[in-house]
Amino acid sequence: MSRPLVVSIPHRLGKDEAVRRLQAGLTRAARSVPVLSIDEERWEGDKMIFRVRALGQAAAGHVDVAEDHVRVEVVLPWLLQRFAEAAQAAIRSRGQRLLTKS
Repeated sequence: MSRPLVVSIPHRLGKDEAVRRLQAGLTRAARSVPVLSIDEERWEGDKMIFRVRALGQAAAGHVDVAEDHVRVEVVLPWLLQRFAEAAQAAIRSRGQRLLTKS
């Protein structure tokens, strides 16, 4: 099993507002990435468990929302490992957009 890809995104919204924004915008953000589809998105309080598919490969992970940051952890299959750096940058960029828009 490969090491998880971890991205931490700081915010100043507080936990409740960050969860609200992520719940409202995550599916919409994923739709803007043509090779990505969401197989599962399930919230348990301030934690989201997800499974996604990209280029025919499945990846799973979770998002933990804290008062001042969001931590995304995803385990990529070996075939997608070579795109880990690009995935990390995309996750950070889209997450920051969701957490900074008014």
